[in-house]
Amino acid sequence: MEPNEALGIAAQVAVALAGFAGVVVVFKPDPVPRLSRLDRTRLQLLLHNSICPLAYALFGMLLLSAKPTPDSVWRWCSAFALVFQAPGAFIAFRNARNLTPEEYRNSNKLLLYSIGGMGVVSLLLQVYNVTSLNLFWPFFLSIVTHLVAGMLQFVRMVMLHPDKE
Repeated sequence: MEPNEALGIAAQVAVALAGFAGVVVVFKPDPVPRLSRLDRTRLQLLLHNSICPLAYALFGMLLLSAKPTPDSVWRWCSAFALVFQAPGAFIAFRNARNLTPEEYRNSNKLLLYSIGGMGVVSLLLQVYNVTSLNLFWPFFLSIVTHLVAGMLQFVRMVMLHPDKE
């Protein structure tokens, strides 16, 4: 599959995931301002993990449409991803650290640590892609990481029984 095709598909999936995030908000029993802090954090992660891959894919398509295509297109794309991924990781880490012991017990630790681990690996690969590689796959991995994290977060929010909280 060519990079422009993969980016187009990723953008479509990201838009669908963002739409699903809206569905989650609409069908929650409480409006957003009255959601628990843990639910707001989950919703924030879901939105972040759907908007970022869309922005990455669109930026990649923009650079691929430039004639002639720059030689360092994937280096630029990975740098663009780092600009959004690093602050997002910091905010997610800060929110996780600020959970109360009760909220932490109600969170799925396996999901929390696996998504965090995927994010760290993706961040490190972006740095390596900017400094050395200049390849498509590390950049695309950051898109896939966000999409997988968003899908897992979506499933978690939909499947979470209100009485468990």
